[in-house]
Amino acid sequence: MAASKSYVRFDWLMIFIFIALVAMGWVNIYSASLSDSAKGFFDFDQIYGKQMIWIGLSVIIIIFVLAIESKFYERFASVIYIVSLISLVGLFVLGKTIAGSTSWYDFGGVSIQPSEFVKATTALALAKYVSDIQTNMKDLKNQLGALIIIALPAVLIILQPDPGSALIYAAFVFPLYREGLHGVYLLLGLFAVMLFVSTLAFGAVWVAVGVVLLTGILFYRNRRKRPSIIKYILIAVGCIAFAFSVSYIFNNVFKQHHRDRFNIVLGKEVDARGIGYNTNQSEIAISNGGWLGKGWTQGTQTKGNFVPEQHTDYIFSTVGEEWGFLGSMIVVLLFVALITRIIYRAEKQKNQFGRVYGYSVAAILFLHFFVNIGMVTGIFPTVGIPLPFFSYGGSALWGFTILLFIFVKLDGANYHYA
Repeated sequence: MAASKSYVRFDWLMIFIFIALVAMGWVNIYSASLSDSAKGFFDFDQIYGKQMIWIGLSVIIIIFVLAIESKFYERFASVIYIVSLISLVGLFVLGKTIAGSTSWYDFGGVSIQPSEFVKATTALALAKYVSDIQTNMKDLKNQLGALIIIALPAVLIILQPDPGSALIYAAFVFPLYREGLHGVYLLLGLFAVMLFVSTLAFGAVWVAVGVVLLTGILFYRNRRKRPSIIKYILIAVGCIAFAFSVSYIFNNVFKQHHRDRFNIVLGKEVDARGIGYNTNQSEIAISNGGWLGKGWTQGTQTKGNFVPEQHTDYIFSTVGEEWGFLGSMIVVLLFVALITRIIYRAEKQKNQFGRVYGYSVAAILFLHFFVNIGMVTGIFPTVGIPLPFFSYGGSALWGFTILLFIFVKLDGANYHYA
């Protein structure tokens, strides 16, 4: 009886959506990597065959994660986090360099990327920290502690260098916001991004003029409250100073291929055969799909291998071409359903640890999903972020699987049925 009761505690809706996404991901990897030399579905020399192995091993990982007592994850969160940081530091000595980034360990021909697993360990450590301090996140000291936990792995990943993976750590702002972090941090972050992009698009002088005008309008509208003119002037000066620093940051901190990708998105460079080739071909593939798509394995862009590495970061272009708008919307709705369900279950947690971890999982999945699809459709620059459960790769699949199923386990321990 006890075993049966434990068995039905898991949220089967989350598990079903996970299975659906992984299955759909494999179907599209099969199409994107199918070659004339393929010997069938179970040809393990092919990319889709290797992905099938990663999926099979994921089942073992799921069993292992669910078999561990839920309290283990909370009790040893800090230890797991420290071990994961050591794995990132070890890359600088023992790591394998691929495409300019030292982000992998090589084990007899099998490459493992530890940064894919550190997202889960950072989520655990953050949840442990927030639940231990037993207070909201409005205290500056608590905010600094949380920032250190988030920043340590992000900095180590940037140094590999892998700025795309490091970008995902911005997701942890959302669980902190849920726990009381002032919304002004989100607004400042959003405003800084808008200011950065606007400066690249229009130039620092025009942005400075816009800031002065906006500051004057806001001051005039609030004049009855007798606002401090000094405060408004300081904010305007800070924004203008940031705008004039963008050029230095862009030219000296960003690498050339990052600058090129930003310029292409902003319409400053047209390079259909160079740095913008992937995005251009991806947009063509998606537009070819129309409403219902060309059919499985029938995509002309996909079969012609016009989109490089289409089975990894650009896998959604296969969905768009072969399954059309309808198929793309099904994938989008599945992701939205999964993220929404995680947030719903996070709110049902009996303790703060489970809630913070759940919100971290939802935020990480959302940022991956949002940025990847934006990247594939040409809205965002190419930053090398995989689509969860879809993109080819054992490390990414295992990392997302561990991330999700730790929450499934935590949620199972707190689940209540009518």
